Amino acid sequence: MLSLPPEAAALPVAAALPRLSAALEAGPNAVLVAPPGAGKTTVVPLALLGAPWRGEGRVLLLEPRRLAARAAARRMASLLGEKVGATVGLRTRLDSAVGPATRIEVVTEGLLVRRLQSDPGLEGVAAVIFDEVHERSLDADLALALCRDLQAGLRPELRLVAMSATLDGAAFSRLLGDAPVIESAGRMFPVEIVWSGADLSHPRELAEAASRAARRALALASGDVLVFLPGLAELRRTEALLEGVEASVHLLHGELDPGLQDLALRPDPRGRRKIILATSIAETSLTVEGVDAVVDGGFRRAPRFDPGTGLTALATRRISRAAAEQRAGRAGRLRPGVALRLWTEALHRGLAAQEMPEILEADLAPLALQLAAWGAEASSLPFLDPPPEGALAAARALLAELGALDGQGAITARGRAMARLSAHPRLAAMLVAAGDQAALAAEIAALFEERDPLRAGGERSPPADLRLRLGRLSGAAARAAEQHRRRLGAGRGGPLDPSACGRLLALAFPDRVAMARANDPGGYLLASGRGARLDAADPLAREPFLAVAALDLSGREARIRLAAPIARSELETLFRDRIERSDEIAWDDRAGAVRARRRVRLGALVLEEAPLAEPPAEAVAAALCEGIRRRGLAVLPWTEAARRLQARALLMRRAEGESWPDLSEASLVDSLGEWLAPHLAGMRTLEDLARLDLAAVLRGLLGHRAALLDQAFPSHVVLASGVRAPVDYTRDPPVVSARAQAFYGQTSSPRIGNGTIALAVELLSPAGRPIALTRDLGAFWKGAWAEVRKEMRGRYPKHAWPEDPSSGF
Repeated sequence: MLSLPPEAAALPVAAALPRLSAALEAGPNAVLVAPPGAGKTTVVPLALLGAPWRGEGRVLLLEPRRLAARAAARRMASLLGEKVGATVGLRTRLDSAVGPATRIEVVTEGLLVRRLQSDPGLEGVAAVIFDEVHERSLDADLALALCRDLQAGLRPELRLVAMSATLDGAAFSRLLGDAPVIESAGRMFPVEIVWSGADLSHPRELAEAASRAARRALALASGDVLVFLPGLAELRRTEALLEGVEASVHLLHGELDPGLQDLALRPDPRGRRKIILATSIAETSLTVEGVDAVVDGGFRRAPRFDPGTGLTALATRRISRAAAEQRAGRAGRLRPGVALRLWTEALHRGLAAQEMPEILEADLAPLALQLAAWGAEASSLPFLDPPPEGALAAARALLAELGALDGQGAITARGRAMARLSAHPRLAAMLVAAGDQAALAAEIAALFEERDPLRAGGERSPPADLRLRLGRLSGAAARAAEQHRRRLGAGRGGPLDPSACGRLLALAFPDRVAMARANDPGGYLLASGRGARLDAADPLAREPFLAVAALDLSGREARIRLAAPIARSELETLFRDRIERSDEIAWDDRAGAVRARRRVRLGALVLEEAPLAEPPAEAVAAALCEGIRRRGLAVLPWTEAARRLQARALLMRRAEGESWPDLSEASLVDSLGEWLAPHLAGMRTLEDLARLDLAAVLRGLLGHRAALLDQAFPSHVVLASGVRAPVDYTRDPPVVSARAQAFYGQTSSPRIGNGTIALAVELLSPAGRPIALTRDLGAFWKGAWAEVRKEMRGRYPKHAWPEDPSSGF
């Protein structure tokens, strides 16, 4: 291996280099586990320059973030006594410093994915080092899978090294073909953990708790203090609360200008102690000089994708135990240090062991596009965790809507053009289709990739109108816009046309085109079917149509954060292939009626509608049946005759078996369209159903079998007295009811079902009220009748009450 500069050779990881060298001589892959401060990020790439298998090939070092990539390149170049761009080069989305002498390229993970698409053989590359692979970013997982696929096919000699401070070495070893795992000792000083006495009830309490802890850390330690907070909002609030502290306060996050990032990373030029307020960007890869105290808020901001909405939102969540250890380790690189954790030891035991891999909960549209461009299914590539099928299906659906995939799921020419751009597929679709508005599209894309310039300027709740941001880009955002313009071959070309913003946003967010809701100021419906709201005082709230680009999903209702107006005529031009004109005949549950409308739709948006004068009768009947199905059969006009006919038919089915028609509730609901629809002509509302003769309709279902039903289970039976008495089949067993005198001369209970079933007998008083119910009339006459007779004679003396009714009057 290459003879290392003395400063690099003195770092702890140097002791592991002979084992790493031997592993890469024997095979193409290796896993290196080295704790924070061991020097792996800078020493390993330099050491591999002297490997005989490298030849003239370059070594690529992958870093998860631009800040880490810049710091690693600068550190290696300084160890060699050179500037970045000589032996050590740098490539990020916004920066490039690579020359003919470059042998080590430090690149961000997303750039490697796009390089693989344009150069699938990685010509001129001898090794790829994946730094901090434990972070499990989506780009890193994809890049590693594609490199393994390349290694298995075209480039078996390509070396792959996975490195991390906290890593499941066995899992990555298996992924890399049972690669050897080399472990390096670190040079860590002991770090005292100081626990909070109570847990925060909400992340909004972080700023106050962190500012107090930072002041305490200044007293407990002698060096600088590194404070971990989830996002820029918390950094700014904490910065304000630290005003007047005896230290210089610096912010450190990915959206900060590189010069300000450097101030946070380097010693204070005036020799003052520093408090560095940082996001999780400072957990790994970076060396923050002079720190011997850490304040850990215990939260991080991470993207979470909801396949149901197709949207990704940043969620504030608890960190893992592994991340807490990484953060605490930052205090022990120079001397013994202290880490103040703003949570209790009891809560710590309940934290997840590791961070959730991004591939399991992120927006998978970028991954799906790159897989389509690579020409492989996710299932055929070696992922440590396969992407969830539901999220992957949602990603493919979005790509199809953006025109990147065809009907068979294959990548289109537009999709290939999108994959070559360094942008999310939504923004790439806009850039590719921007035409003469390419310069404006480039600025809009940069607005999304970097920080909102109005929020960066201090406005806490700026207006949603994207047009107000035009021309206000600076720093990284301005460089991103310029890069997009170069890739599109578009010059600045004079002033931008704000009126085109809505059309361009609609190209990127076709599912978020929104239409104002009637009588609901600020209320909108998205083409996806989701509701969203804009502050009623926002000037955009008066627009009938919006192209919505950013939504805040943190509350109960989605809030529109960034949008631009768009005219209906523009929608009809852009989405002429998606606009549907149809006659819609459907049940309106609220009105309790069938509504027939002629509608023009874009997704869930009804652009135009009018009543349909003469809808097809069959469609109206089907819609009315659907309404009945939703409300239940109770909405039908069930007369006593209809209920008794149903009960008789069910009894017959029980006796005869499944060959007999099924008039049960469940069967009738399932077959509404067959038996009821033909009788609904001219009906549209629940009230219209009152015109139905339901008993006749049900009897019609029996056809010729109705006569058999009447014979076996008649609606009435003729008693010995000659009285024709009704039978109630809704009771079990069926009951024949009549005045007591009608049963005189009847020696036993009447029978039905061709003599197989004895009816229960209900005797009524002369006033028609029940006086007795028996299932054995003969026994009743001989027994209980005496008491009934005694009472009835006193109450109704003008009626006959014989001692033995079985013999008649």
